[in-house]
Amino acid sequence: MVANLWRHHSDVGDDLEAQVARLTREVASLKKTLSKRGAAAYEDTSERAADLYEDILSRISDVMPDVKRQSRAVQKAAHDNPVATAVVGVAVLGLLLGLLARR
Repeated sequence: MVANLWRHHSDVGDDLEAQVARLTREVASLKKTLSKRGAAAYEDTSERAADLYEDILSRISDVMPDVKRQSRAVQKAAHDNPVATAVVGVAVLGLLLGLLARR
C-alpha cells in the first residue's frame, strides 16, 4: 500500500515537472513572439513618423515664402499706420482679458 502511494506521488511529481517545463517553454516562446511583434511595430511607427516629418517639412518649405511675404506686408502696414496698430493691439488685449475673466 505504501509502495503504491509512493509510486503515485512520484508519478504526480513527474507529471507536474513535465507541465512546468512545458509551460516554461511556452512562456519563452510567447516572449519571443511579443518581442518580434514589438520590434516590428516600433519599426513601422518609426517609418511612419519619418514620412510624416518629411511631408510636413516639405509643406512648410513650400509655404514659407508666402508667410514671409505676408509678414513683411503686415509689418509695413503696422509701420505705416501706428494708431490703427495700437487700437488693434488694445482690442486684442481686451478680448483676451474678457475671455480670461469668464473662467
